[in-house]
Amino acid sequence: MPKTWLKQHRRDYYYKKAKEEQYRSRAAYKLLQAINKYHFMKLSDIVVDLGAAPGGWLQVSSRVVGEEGIVLGVDIKEVEPLPESNVCTIIGDIIDQEIINQIQAILPRPVDVVISDVSPNLSGVWELDHARQIDLARRSLQIALAVLRQGGNFFVKTFQGEMLGDLVTEIKNHFVHVEIFKPPASRAKSAEIYVLGVGLKTKLV
Repeated sequence: MPKTWLKQHRRDYYYKKAKEEQYRSRAAYKLLQAINKYHFMKLSDIVVDLGAAPGGWLQVSSRVVGEEGIVLGVDIKEVEPLPESNVCTIIGDIIDQEIINQIQAILPRPVDVVISDVSPNLSGVWELDHARQIDLARRSLQIALAVLRQGGNFFVKTFQGEMLGDLVTEIKNHFVHVEIFKPPASRAKSAEIYVLGVGLKTKLV
């Protein structure tokens, strides 16, 4: 059976599955698969979702944390409202220095989990796109370090490439345990890969 057919079938599978299960994007399964494998999000958690549009990760997080949890989505564009009462969203650019203050002003306590699926507008020039993605992942890390509680977790999308190692090292400096994960729902040919930091080390005041 041709490999191209298998890849196409796999892509169609998650697309159709998202439609059937009413997730807003097939990317929902990337987060689901990571949570099922590493258990870094649980009931009653407070979660910040960076790059939340169109809302697939918000839906997953909402169901995992339950009614006593809170999920705050942040995106540069408006996210279509979700019916879940434990989800709220704000419009904001993660590059903006004020975004940390905005997040902290909304939430009642330090955050348990920060997730980031932020992506740049792709130029088609690999070196440039890789560098931009690493920059966004690093900025997501900066926000996570500011808003997470001690022991909190961080899950971020990045791209494979020569700059990835330095980013992973930086995340290891701040978290007790670090994993690199490519979800089965990711396209095999895609360079995207996720880094999970578990257990934020003692925060310096």
